[in-house]
Amino acid sequence: MAPETGRRRGWFRFFVATLFAAAAVAGQISSGTNNTTAAVAVNVGVIVDMDRADFAGQVWLSCVEMAVSEFYGSHPNYTTRVVITARDSRRDDVVQAAASALDLIKNVQVQAILGPDTSMQANFLIPLGEKAHVPIVSFSATSPTLASIGSPYFFRATQNDSTQVNAVAAIFKAFGWRQAVPIYVDDAFGQGIIPSLVDSLEAVDARIPYRSAISPSATDDQIGEELYKLMTMQTRVFIVHVSPDLGPRLFVKAKEVGMMSAGYVWIITDGLTVFLPSFHPSVLRSMQGVLGVKPHVPQTQAVLNFTTRWRRKFQRDHPEILDANLNSYGLRAYDATWALAMAVEKAGAATYFSFESDKTKKYMVGVSRNGQNLASALLGTSFRGLFGGFALEADGQLRASAYEVVNVNGNADRVVGYWTPPPAGELTTRSSSKVASQLGTVIWPGDPGAVPKGFEIPMSGKKLRIGVPVKPGFREFVSVSTDPETNETTVTGYCMDVFEAVVKTLPYALPFEYVPFAKPNGESNGSYNDLEQNLDAVVGDITIIANRSNYVDFTLPYTESGVSMVVPVRPDGSKNAWSFLKPLTWDLWVTTFLFFLFIGFVVWVLEHRISKDFRGPPSHQAGTSLWFSFSTMAFAQRQNLVSNLTRTVVIIWCFVVLIIIQSYTASFTSLLTVQRLRPTVTDMSELLRKGEFVGYQEGTFVVGLLNSMGFSGDKLVSYNSIEGFDSLFQARENRGCV
Repeated sequence: MAPETGRRRGWFRFFVATLFAAAAVAGQISSGTNNTTAAVAVNVGVIVDMDRADFAGQVWLSCVEMAVSEFYGSHPNYTTRVVITARDSRRDDVVQAAASALDLIKNVQVQAILGPDTSMQANFLIPLGEKAHVPIVSFSATSPTLASIGSPYFFRATQNDSTQVNAVAAIFKAFGWRQAVPIYVDDAFGQGIIPSLVDSLEAVDARIPYRSAISPSATDDQIGEELYKLMTMQTRVFIVHVSPDLGPRLFVKAKEVGMMSAGYVWIITDGLTVFLPSFHPSVLRSMQGVLGVKPHVPQTQAVLNFTTRWRRKFQRDHPEILDANLNSYGLRAYDATWALAMAVEKAGAATYFSFESDKTKKYMVGVSRNGQNLASALLGTSFRGLFGGFALEADGQLRASAYEVVNVNGNADRVVGYWTPPPAGELTTRSSSKVASQLGTVIWPGDPGAVPKGFEIPMSGKKLRIGVPVKPGFREFVSVSTDPETNETTVTGYCMDVFEAVVKTLPYALPFEYVPFAKPNGESNGSYNDLEQNLDAVVGDITIIANRSNYVDFTLPYTESGVSMVVPVRPDGSKNAWSFLKPLTWDLWVTTFLFFLFIGFVVWVLEHRISKDFRGPPSHQAGTSLWFSFSTMAFAQRQNLVSNLTRTVVIIWCFVVLIIIQSYTASFTSLLTVQRLRPTVTDMSELLRKGEFVGYQEGTFVVGLLNSMGFSGDKLVSYNSIEGFDSLFQARENRGCV
């Protein structure tokens, strides 16, 4: 029995040991599981305005909550977990925003703050975050002045306004505008963009003659007063950089005072453009033709899916809100939350996520033990977010991205182009990736098809008074006529056509009115020299002379000017029965005749001994030689030449005859067809010496020129029309006319 009993005791001991081992293993497994699932909560604050009319605060907060939920759903093994605590900044109140941040840091001990909404609030929160070593991550504060603070605890997860002004400048370059008036809200958000805007416009040869600052609390009457002031100025291009609360009231008032008509250009920044879908249809009707820039959101499947998920969640959480819209700032909030959650995980041990008290009692808040590590982790965080690649620069600013250029048309905005950051830095059309010199088709205020010039003298201002000479004749250059029924004056002529064509090419509108230089009865009110009085400019057939240049400035001449003399011509006696002799001089006629005789003699000398055609009685030989010589003019000679020397002489002679015939034919043809004018007078001194009468056009400077040359007044006769010009020649006592 003893061996069997011992064997049973051994099995019992083995069974008990196995149970203890199994229990130990189970305990280890259980302990490991608890370490994996027990994530450390890290408090993060969110400060947004929950009282906005467009419900942007609720929209952005829902995006932050979705980002936290979906981030840890994708990373279940992370040892940290962001816990969101939201505070309301209450209608953009900077004091309330600062109080909310102080409460979050002191009482909740948040390790980071997402927000606030505005640049002015961020300007107050940044020093507070720096004292407490709590990173401030803003997804909607865009003022460039925030970057100049240089705080290592401020991170901007959205585009700096200094980026979008380059897109605005590219629009100016595309349309050739040279002036703009910025209309901005008079706070940190509005003021911060001005220096960057000035620099960008100067780079494309555009300037800012006036800056319109509107108070955030301005009434409609105050807005209207400022708009009326802008109407009296010449610039017609306005860049609007105001808050979404102020923007709709501004454009409704602009429509009311008539500033949304033809000739005006309105460009809005992304501070308004991203909120266009939230505006009431009546506001959009007041904004027809407005151009805007906003960050380009890639329409990826991830963005489309997120939009669908967000809409379901928002309607479930806020069933009372029916018209909320997700904009680019909501997507920025999602990406910023995702980046912060990644940085929290990278920041280090969980024991560091606590505060130590301020031993100096200098500040009312403690200091985060892990704030510096969290700030460093944020700078090193990069991932592919809803907006594309997310990466912060060394100064905590988001890298520049592309912008869309949109045009308000109907109840929506339509994309007409894109702007890409350097090195391209150019506008591209909607349908092509190639760099384009202009945008796509743009609908403009008041006149959809005409590109505004951007500059105009206001209708309430002074029009240019353009003087026009009045004369009864020579209306081809300047013609002034008055309708007897309507008393309306019409000015036409070549000079007017040139002037109006030049005005159309100007890059701005130039209102003007023609002022005929005439008496009440319609007759001329004086000479051309009197046109300079009480006028801004003069258009007409006015000659540039030294004396006039002392009083006025002339444009470059567009026709030749000078003084010409018109005199009677001598009778043309070249066309008579003996005209055929005139192409050649008598010397040439005689020389040619003698050469015919000489050639006949040379041919007879060389041929009469060896050719029977040149033999016979002396009279026959003489007649044959002369006949042969003269027949060469028509190349009709029939005699056979035997001597090679004779043939050489005849060839040379035929060439000479050909030249003579062609020259004669040309000269004779010209004599018969071309009229040859021979003036009776070729020199002014001849008229002066003979005491001839001289005519001149009435009202011109020629009379002074003739007097200076010595012509007496009784020898000068004026004319003012073509008929008067002809009558002077018909009179016997007049020899010439100038």
